[in-house]
Amino acid sequence: MIIIAGLGNPGREYINTRHNIGYMVIDELARRNNIDVDRIKFESLTKEINIYGEKVLLLKPITYMNNSGIAIKKAVSFYKIPLQQLLVIYDDIDIDFGSIRIRKKGSGGTHNGMKSVVKELNNTEFPRIRIGVGKKPSGWDLADFVLSDFTKEEKVKIEDSIKLACDAVEVFIKDGIDKAMNLYNN
Repeated sequence: MIIIAGLGNPGREYINTRHNIGYMVIDELARRNNIDVDRIKFESLTKEINIYGEKVLLLKPITYMNNSGIAIKKAVSFYKIPLQQLLVIYDDIDIDFGSIRIRKKGSGGTHNGMKSVVKELNNTEFPRIRIGVGKKPSGWDLADFVLSDFTKEEKVKIEDSIKLACDAVEVFIKDGIDKAMNLYNN
């Protein structure tokens, strides 16, 4: 079993916000596989599917961003998977807009959702994909910025980034993290 977890917040008011880029990637993976991620399990919306012959759990925690680790820990514990078979996807304000960065491990940094995941798993050794959602404009509160929608111009570029992140997820599933990093870290 491989778990692909996209971080975000549940609720209509958050659907197209920067903080929900992880959910958007999971939704695009679901669309590619003609499924809905609609089963409630592990305090998440989930769906088990096969991709390249691998059992994959798509997971969108509904615990709200700051408690994402609670849901992810439940799924990881249930399936008893090694953390190298968990891939977490989330927004990042510290990398260029629309870029993706794939890493094998790392701290939660300043991202509260990732801090929660690291805390709950008590480990930093799991793969992740970060997607650049833009730098906080001067004078903006960080929470207001990450909970804001993308502009019309940004939506076009971020849709390409979501598709690229999905391609990277598929390579991760088929060929592993090293191949995904080699192909998609630019």
